[in-house]
Amino acid sequence: MQCKLALAKTRLILLIILLIGFQQASWSQDSAYIKQADTIRHHSPRLAKRYSLILPGLGQAYNKQYWKIPIVYGILSIPVATYIYNNDLYLKTKFAYQAKYKEAKGDASDVAKIDPTLKNLTLGSLQSYRNVFRKDRDYSVLWLLLGWGLNIADATVSGHLKEFDINSNLTMSIKPTIQPTTQQTGLSLQLHFKNLHAK
Repeated sequence: MQCKLALAKTRLILLIILLIGFQQASWSQDSAYIKQADTIRHHSPRLAKRYSLILPGLGQAYNKQYWKIPIVYGILSIPVATYIYNNDLYLKTKFAYQAKYKEAKGDASDVAKIDPTLKNLTLGSLQSYRNVFRKDRDYSVLWLLLGWGLNIADATVSGHLKEFDINSNLTMSIKPTIQPTTQQTGLSLQLHFKNLHAK
């Protein structure tokens, strides 16, 4: 009887030691998994969007698509250049229009300050040119905002596609097939997906 009791105690002690050992092993695996998960840094499309919102091209740099940065600035430089050009001509024609208008009222003090290329234009022509340059300047601002928005959209979409799985386990193929029972030919579409659980 005592022998059976001693054997039961020994088994119980061994069982407790094994459980404690398994528990330690599971804790160490959890802590290793947590450390590994902490070291893996995921790519954030939201961060790429914010960077491009702050400064054009910064989201592309975050996505490591450095070749897109000159394209972004090339696209944005066009509306900036047209804004500067149209704003300069708008201010010149506006001043010339006001000076010619004052001259028609009897005050010719500003006529000498008119740009030489605009001196021979009539009051109606100056007004028309002024309105055209103002309209083109305002359109330049809209084109700049549109280009900036495209820059943000490109950074966001590229950020989403950065971690897109493109390995060989993701395939689609179209193959000719023959139905053995009816002897008919056709095409089959086969999709192969990666098995996430098989490692």
